[in-house]
Amino acid sequence: MQKLTHKFFANTVLLGFFLFFSNSSYSQLAQQLQDIGNLLNDAVFISDRYFTPATDAAVYQESSNWMSSPKVRKLWSFTLSAHGNIFFVPNRDRNFDISNSNLKFFTLQDKDHNPISNSTVPSALGPKSYTRLVGQIGTSPVSVWSPDGINENYVTYPYLQGSLGLWKGTEIMGKFSTKVNLSKGKYQVYGFGIKHNVSQYFTFLKRNKINLAFLGGYSKEEIGFDFLDIQTDYGNLGLNQITGHVKTSQIQVSISKEFKRFEVMTSFITNKSDFTYDVSGPKGAIENIIPLQDIVNIKLQEINKTKVNAMGELSCRYRISKLFLQSSIAFGKFVNSNVSLQYEFN
Repeated sequence: MQKLTHKFFANTVLLGFFLFFSNSSYSQLAQQLQDIGNLLNDAVFISDRYFTPATDAAVYQESSNWMSSPKVRKLWSFTLSAHGNIFFVPNRDRNFDISNSNLKFFTLQDKDHNPISNSTVPSALGPKSYTRLVGQIGTSPVSVWSPDGINENYVTYPYLQGSLGLWKGTEIMGKFSTKVNLSKGKYQVYGFGIKHNVSQYFTFLKRNKINLAFLGGYSKEEIGFDFLDIQTDYGNLGLNQITGHVKTSQIQVSISKEFKRFEVMTSFITNKSDFTYDVSGPKGAIENIIPLQDIVNIKLQEINKTKVNAMGELSCRYRISKLFLQSSIAFGKFVNSNVSLQYEFN
């Protein structure tokens, strides 16, 4: 019912604005309406295939290195850490296959304008595109490159994290990054978590300097990329940038062993992520005729999804008085590494 309502709203708005502002005949209006509807369907299809690898990868980035140590913190002790995250882009997620049979409005051409029936095009994590998408709204031709990827082997970004020791082995923490500019896009993450130490209840674990803790966390991530810069006789369509919003709830269990200045930790992480998308760039000139971005954002709800992930993490921490140096690597479908410099205020 909800999808039918969205479709009815989009088609009604399109029809109303075209009838009001156009001097074309009814048959021309109907064709223009169908063409724009098909174009939007193609844009949603492409955005799903293009953007999904990046939002899947974002889950690994926001889930990594939440817990610096499962040890019990002193009451009111505060730790501030600066993190550098490095996500390694896998080859399998850099491209996806597309063919004319997948599309209702566009057809494919190579970089020399030769018609082709299928092509391998970049995802948001992929290289530069060499495939054109061509179509026609009424008698107005449309031509645009399929969107480029970031064209990088790895993605890096910095963020800050802080934690505060509370009563009975409990600790609260938060992380935040300013909006980081990536090649062809932007990235931001923030969230909070709570940890409770369990090894404090077991004498054997305490005696052998083995630390065990559970953590629950929640984070939000925004990741945006340049998308389809479509110019038409009606003006730019305003699909130049698309943003994915990832909300992740996480449960983590970590165990560590202390060796003098070193602490080695292993963790198991499971999380549930909700993915939503919207067109977020400047509105195009076509907004003087129809509210196209609003219509596209309604249609993008069709590709909203929820996913559950499980991953492992290995970490090593080295102490120099109140200063700590830590590196970690999370692994599963993707591989994500993290390095941090921490200072404990007791």
